[in-house]
Amino acid sequence: MRGWSTDGSDGQPKFKHPAILQQSLLEREEDLTAAEQDSGQVEDERLASDQEQTSGQEQNGDLQGAEHELGEVNPGDKGAGDLKHALGPNSQTKQPIPKKLEEFRALLEKEVGLGESFDVIAREMTFGKRRTSLFFINGFVKDTVLTEILKRLTYLHPDEVTPHALHSFFELYVPAVQVVQESDFHLVVDAVLAGSSALFIEDEGAALLIDAKAFPARNPEEPTLERVVRGSRDGFVETMLVNVTLVRRRLRDPGLRYEIMKIGRRTKTDVCIAYINDIADPELLDSIKSKLEEVELDGLPLADKQLEEATVKRGWNPYPLVRYSERPDVVAAQLLEGNIAVFVDTSPSVMLLPTTFFDLVQHAEENRQTPFIGTFLRWVRFLGIFASLFLLPIWFLYVLEPGLKPPALDFIGPSDLGRLPLVLQFLVAEIGVDLMRLASVHTPTPLATAMSLIAAILIGDIAVKTGLFINEVILYMAVAAIGMFATPSYELGLANRIVRLLLIISVAVLHLPGLVMMSTLVFIILVMERSFNRPYMWPLIPFDARGIWNIMLRTPVLYNRTRPSFLRPQQLNKIPSKK
Repeated sequence: MRGWSTDGSDGQPKFKHPAILQQSLLEREEDLTAAEQDSGQVEDERLASDQEQTSGQEQNGDLQGAEHELGEVNPGDKGAGDLKHALGPNSQTKQPIPKKLEEFRALLEKEVGLGESFDVIAREMTFGKRRTSLFFINGFVKDTVLTEILKRLTYLHPDEVTPHALHSFFELYVPAVQVVQESDFHLVVDAVLAGSSALFIEDEGAALLIDAKAFPARNPEEPTLERVVRGSRDGFVETMLVNVTLVRRRLRDPGLRYEIMKIGRRTKTDVCIAYINDIADPELLDSIKSKLEEVELDGLPLADKQLEEATVKRGWNPYPLVRYSERPDVVAAQLLEGNIAVFVDTSPSVMLLPTTFFDLVQHAEENRQTPFIGTFLRWVRFLGIFASLFLLPIWFLYVLEPGLKPPALDFIGPSDLGRLPLVLQFLVAEIGVDLMRLASVHTPTPLATAMSLIAAILIGDIAVKTGLFINEVILYMAVAAIGMFATPSYELGLANRIVRLLLIISVAVLHLPGLVMMSTLVFIILVMERSFNRPYMWPLIPFDARGIWNIMLRTPVLYNRTRPSFLRPQQLNKIPSKK
């Protein structure tokens, strides 16, 4: 079982008000008064206590600049944000924190490799005549924050160095830092490995978890796969808190919810579900939650892709059942439609659930232009996707069956078939295009131009002159490759390429019946496919006239009044009707 915590829940331990700390000090002062027999000594101690309190106030004034620095901690440096989700139920047996510092250090050496791993730090200090140890991972914490915290701890009295009193101390002097008290050693280790710092106090059997995260992270940049001519230039990064902040900046809806959990027995990866509570279908939300809770893996080092395979068990079907996006505006728009977004820490992509085949062929650029231009761009993209699938098989069929060609297409067909059979030319050309794509990914940027020239000369010129390929094969293969790269979803483009190969082989074996049977088989598979119990070919099957209209045309925003019905949103209408 894994613990879910909702953004803004009450599961977090509450800080005690500073008045409680002041009251406890007054009670101790009264006890000392009753115990003292010498009234003069009692009066002297009261005067000394007043002087100490005045001195503490002066020291607090001297540290206001440091308080301002603590208040300006970058939210992006806090990693997963609140500490409470890091303290969810753990699969391991609960183990209390030892009371002795030596036992605590020995347990750290055994469990997390203290003394073996150079980045595991346990710094021992004394505050108010109490021995303490600050346990953290070097590189996961903000040095300036910890420095100011430790500086302020030096002003404490011995009776104030307890987890109970330190809650009020941190609330009074370090309000910008979140602190949680924990007595389970395993949960303390999990929180520290997630970026928090743990302050152990001897003879207390508990530790204070201090949220002072500072993960290495890059700034938001324009996504490489979803570029637009007009539009925002910020994209998701590998830090989950930054990603959810980018979406909330666009959706200032109080109904936006971020529910977080951990997946992975060893990696304990943060996974966040985002939805709008009065739009998203509750049954769909429960289904996605249950699938995530059932995931049992060692970890998610490859982030969202491994999570997709663990939750969407599609077998050998090449077509994607999950839509990925690196753009916050796209994710915000899909949340308003009723979709559910899944964020995975360390991944710059967000999964959008559920999805359809026609969702995967849409691009943000269409909505950044006028409705007419957006419709034109959408149809050009549809034409490219169709060409990537059927251009080569249909041309190959016309070459094998010239009688099927209409009179207007008599010019189609080579005069010379070349030295290799056409089907082998197609297969070799497909492999050549894949090699070029892989080489472009792995080639260093300074050498990319030279690689492109070599590939163009070898495949485009020498291969034709030697007779291995004919000109039309190279031409139509290039058009099909361009159509594949014009597909907005990279995964959908790869799936279409696999289907194109199957269509070519079917045409080579059975000619026209092969093309018809393979196309029908692929269509039936797509119709039977479901993404989180939603029809994959909606709005074509089941047929929805309004949905077809919105797919074929980029409708003006004021005319697009309803949300997709297949999502079963709680509120179907986007724009309230005028009374």
